[in-house]
Amino acid sequence: MTQARILIVDDSRMMRRGLRKYLSPLRAELTEAVDGQEGFELATKCRFDLVITDIDMPRMNGIQLCERLKTTPATRGTPVIMLSSFDSDADIDRGFQAGASAYVTKDEARSCLLETIDDILPKAAFRRNRLILVVDDSSIIRRMVENGLAQAGFQVITAENGRKALQFLQTRRPDFILSDIDMPEMNGFAFCEAVHANPDLATIPFVVMSANSDRSHMLRMLRRGATAYITKPFNLDQLVILVEKLLSDQFQLLLKEKERLDADRKMLLASITSLALALEARDAYTRGHSEAVATILSGMAMLMGASNPEIEALTIGGKLHDIGKIGTRDSILQKPGRLTDEEFTIIKQHPTIGATILKSIPSLSDIITIVLHHHERFDGKGYPEGLSGQKISQWARMAAVADTYHALTSDRPYRKGLPCDQALQVLEDVQGSQLCPDCVALFFKWISTQENTGYLVPQNLIDQGTVSVG
Repeated sequence: MTQARILIVDDSRMMRRGLRKYLSPLRAELTEAVDGQEGFELATKCRFDLVITDIDMPRMNGIQLCERLKTTPATRGTPVIMLSSFDSDADIDRGFQAGASAYVTKDEARSCLLETIDDILPKAAFRRNRLILVVDDSSIIRRMVENGLAQAGFQVITAENGRKALQFLQTRRPDFILSDIDMPEMNGFAFCEAVHANPDLATIPFVVMSANSDRSHMLRMLRRGATAYITKPFNLDQLVILVEKLLSDQFQLLLKEKERLDADRKMLLASITSLALALEARDAYTRGHSEAVATILSGMAMLMGASNPEIEALTIGGKLHDIGKIGTRDSILQKPGRLTDEEFTIIKQHPTIGATILKSIPSLSDIITIVLHHHERFDGKGYPEGLSGQKISQWARMAAVADTYHALTSDRPYRKGLPCDQALQVLEDVQGSQLCPDCVALFFKWISTQENTGYLVPQNLIDQGTVSVG
């Protein structure tokens, strides 16, 4: 979680100092204001994750500050904790009526303020990242629900009927839908059916809000896929609780599904990697080649400032780049002499075979380009598609460099591996023809960081690299 930004509003310097001490375990970024007016001005200039405010202050008290924050679009989603010496039921009720998320007496601050913040901040972050679509033909209802949900911290978008809502759904996917039934152009029944007929939208919680409390209406909507049915008029606080509960349940289900898919992907990947290792085990000369290419690719990616998912993808791509050779017979793979034209035609099929194997696995779609195009040449004379220059994906161009280097330095049935310095000289010689110059430079930069290479890469070759992720 990123560092929280908290605004402390209190006219007592001693109390502000005490709050800083209480909040020190959070390692949050703390800002102070001496009264509600200054606090409001700061809150409208800079986004805060939380406001902690006293009630009794000059110029603008804490109740007025909370009300101003909750009626200002830029700040209405910011949670507020009331901190006061007054602890009567009336005082507490005034704080909650103003829109506060919690009320803590100053006597309790030392013991329970951190616990209160630990409860509020994650909920606020959860709500801030959730988009709710409100669909109703009544502008009053739309505005009322939008304000209530926005004050609770949710992002909200509105539509006046089902047809307008469907137009919105073509460009953006909300996390939750609240819809009336009786609307012009497209009513709630038709809208709910249209949403659930689309597999990409069907899992969105869909809650009906209607003045019609007829049981048959409720059953019809629930049969069409609605998650819940609430009757107008309803309490906005109860609506917020319902939305948060359903979103939380949905989030947990999606999290479990993601964990299941990740586990399935890891098992599948382990199986395919085992096949690649089994392939290399057929030939002592190529054993460890794919792992070496994966190591080089991940190292190059780190130097580029790639994200962790990109580094992982490149690593997997390196491990599987030759998976298509599983369809090539041993007599060709292990042939000690020069391949015939017919044999070379057969071995040139391995990128296409590998890509075909991976196409059936959606989670590996991003690495197909590595498998399919790692034998393409920068000058367009490679295979299987004869791509050239930037038409070859960046990842495939990087893989070609890593693959070429390790192949040059490895013993093969038909030749001994080259020393590191000679292999690097070959890479330098073929940059711009066989290999991408930027990717060669990036490789030189990577290998210059490795120990025991026994070769000093010229600085001018390292400096020419301009490859970046994108």
